[in-house]
Amino acid sequence: MEKKKLYLEIVNNINVCKNCALYQDRTHAVPGEGSLDAEIMFVGEGPGREEDSLGRPFVGAAGHYLDELLEGIGLTRSEVYIGNIIKCRPPNNRTPNVEEVSACLPYLYAQIAIIEPLIICILGNTALNSLISEKYTIGNVHGRLLEKDGFNFFPTYHPAAALYQGEKKDVLREDFNKLKNLLENLKKGALGG
Repeated sequence: MEKKKLYLEIVNNINVCKNCALYQDRTHAVPGEGSLDAEIMFVGEGPGREEDSLGRPFVGAAGHYLDELLEGIGLTRSEVYIGNIIKCRPPNNRTPNVEEVSACLPYLYAQIAIIEPLIICILGNTALNSLISEKYTIGNVHGRLLEKDGFNFFPTYHPAAALYQGEKKDVLREDFNKLKNLLENLKKGALGG
């Protein structure tokens, strides 16, 4: 129960946040959603128009494709946690700036601390640069396990990239299969088997 209470506090703080100018144009903040006991946490860039309208992450075309990818490895949205680097939609879906990312990252870190996922799946360059390092690009490190600060990160392309560049669909499917295998191996290791 304590976990849920702490999580709801974070959600409430996100919903009233005014730490950067993005709050001025939001319809809804998008804190994230899913299981607080998720073994995999997915982190994208930020909400788009549909997410801002509904207050939920990954509900547009990229979200539907993410659902397909999850289904392909035997998971559902309710079993994972889905969130973003920033919690409010930038104007015209532009890439968030450094101040916006800095304002929101403490919320994401608090969510990670509560959920304690075995793997954080990074979706796209903004999430990669914000959580790991700006020296990497998704093209260079997708499908590989990266460790930082005691967490396992698994970067891959954002589902939206595959919608705009069809050739990325096969790469994403391959990466999701690697993610499934990696999770199974980490669970065996965690159980001492």
